[in-house]
Amino acid sequence: METNIKHGLWSSMWRNLKPDSAILPGMAANPRIAIVGAGKVGGALAVSLRRAGYPIDAIVTQPGGASLRRATRLARQVGSRAVASGARIKADVMWFCVPDGEIASAAQWLALPIRGQPIVALHSSGLLSSDQLDALRRTGANVASVHPLMSFVPGSRPSLAGVSFAIEGDAAAVRMAKRIVKDLRGEPFLIRKKDKAAYHAWATFASPLLTALLATTERVAVAAGVKPKIARRRMMPIVSQTVVNYATLGGPASFSGPFARGDVKTINQHLRALRRIPTAGAVYKALARAALQYLPTKNRKALSKFLKG
Repeated sequence: METNIKHGLWSSMWRNLKPDSAILPGMAANPRIAIVGAGKVGGALAVSLRRAGYPIDAIVTQPGGASLRRATRLARQVGSRAVASGARIKADVMWFCVPDGEIASAAQWLALPIRGQPIVALHSSGLLSSDQLDALRRTGANVASVHPLMSFVPGSRPSLAGVSFAIEGDAAAVRMAKRIVKDLRGEPFLIRKKDKAAYHAWATFASPLLTALLATTERVAVAAGVKPKIARRRMMPIVSQTVVNYATLGGPASFSGPFARGDVKTINQHLRALRRIPTAGAVYKALARAALQYLPTKNRKALSKFLKG
């Protein structure tokens, strides 16, 4: 998430925050949730949780400036309040949606005020484990990492229905996280701590690097004389159909084109055309090698030798 929270700000803020409710065993009503961080992920979670019937006790942010204004706007949307300091948080669940590098420090500053309170604390990092919340764990809180496998960008607030959530952590926190995710109509699944780096790399391939591929594709279209906006519109049908084919048929059955045919001459002409487009040739070759490794191709030996050049 984009919020840039500094250690000193967390220090002054958490000294005044006093969460004061406990999770009741077998609680029937939805637990009250405090969202820590009012950026892209925090905003999407707050709105989706509210729609699913979860009361949002507070949107917690750093004091002053754009962050507090953003938190205030989000709080209005979900019938909550923006909290920077000097207020009591009546939450059963604290969900940290701050940058990865700030999770541990935010948890540390919250640890003293909640000592002895049996709350659940979650964070939304895809890379880091629940151990980032150890400061809270030591106070008796149950902690977990809960990462939605979804892209969050400014100007877009996607639904979380159908989204997979990777979960690991303490048993009680995992149970709570599963319950919440199911109420969001998401799909919870368990992941081991040691697998989180590979998981996050998978997510990076699925969205940011896919975006990089599409941006490169757009530059190739420009070299063919097509303006960027028009290129995006014209290539969406083939991109969309390719994704549908992959989702329904799998990679091998949805693979087509010159590599599937083993057409060295066509590929050679492609590479010549790509010489004038920065990095495009390198991207093409890297993906071509991946195709040779994972997908059905003809004339594989000749293509492999050709791509080494």
